Amino acid sequence: MDSKKIQMPREVHIGADVIDNTGSICKDLRFYDDVLVVTGPNTLKIGADKAIESLEDEDFAVDLSKINDATSKTVEKIEDKLNNISLIVGVGGGKVIDVAKMAATNAGIYFVSVPTAASHDGIASPLASIKNNKGSVSMTAQAPIGVIADTNIIRNAPFRLLSAGCADIVSNYTAIKDWQLANRLQNDSYSESAAALSLMTAKLIMKSSKSIKKGLEESARLVVKSLFSSGMAISIAGSSRPASGSEHKFSHALDKIAKKPALHGEQCGVGTIMMMSLHGGDWEVIKNALHDMNAPTNAYELGIDPDDIIEALIMAHKIRPERYTILGDRGLSRDAAKKLAIKTGVI
Repeated sequence: MDSKKIQMPREVHIGADVIDNTGSICKDLRFYDDVLVVTGPNTLKIGADKAIESLEDEDFAVDLSKINDATSKTVEKIEDKLNNISLIVGVGGGKVIDVAKMAATNAGIYFVSVPTAASHDGIASPLASIKNNKGSVSMTAQAPIGVIADTNIIRNAPFRLLSAGCADIVSNYTAIKDWQLANRLQNDSYSESAAALSLMTAKLIMKSSKSIKKGLEESARLVVKSLFSSGMAISIAGSSRPASGSEHKFSHALDKIAKKPALHGEQCGVGTIMMMSLHGGDWEVIKNALHDMNAPTNAYELGIDPDDIIEALIMAHKIRPERYTILGDRGLSRDAAKKLAIKTGVI
């Protein structure tokens, strides 16, 4: 029997003010040498300063690097700063965490994820989204050795980010349907345990949709735990299949077409409404749950031209063509795309 490697964080800390324990957590993980903290211009004061203070209190020598984007060049710049560094601590949103994760992977050192917003499941997964000349590419990386999610910081982040994280989790529903379809029609490998964890996570968020509130620590804690579970499903599967299907293809197509794309999770949520309809599922339940979470459910709320929605639906099957979904090999015709978007109220 072939062996399988599953990467998971060694320690996960979720709660109010846990960022103040960053130094002691890193000590418990058996790190003692120099540390590089990677953050963004806005998240420096929000979280990185606290993490640095905690690390220095535990006698770590700390270097700091601020980044603005998640590109291959940015990853290379971080790698150039890793002489004598044994650990990278990424404090920030998705771009910061993805860059820190990828740089640590390339350098063969460890990485601790410290999210300041709950907008994506990359906080714990072994994948990173990095932009290069071909656009945004999902790259295999090492999962973080530790996750430190301070729910006081996350609850004070813009609520739109938390809502987008919820929508990203809801999209697991159609991702699993696509995965099952690919298993039946293309004999793609399929993990029952990863699929079950992914669906359980989506169901929990859907069940709690009315209780996801702005500024509520319990809401931040619930969403972070759900994003972590979604990331673990990806680790178990060894691919993003449990959390990325036709709805993600639609979102990536929008990124290419729209003049100003919305947040990734928001676009995936709207994509889930339409892809659930294609699957013959109850898309109205998905739409109502997203509405309860204050996530966009149509082009107007996304701030995207309805014509771009149609074009993205037509293009979506060309995104990662090796990943079979309900969109098939030929995709949707213009008439079918327009009919779908109108039927679901997206345009």
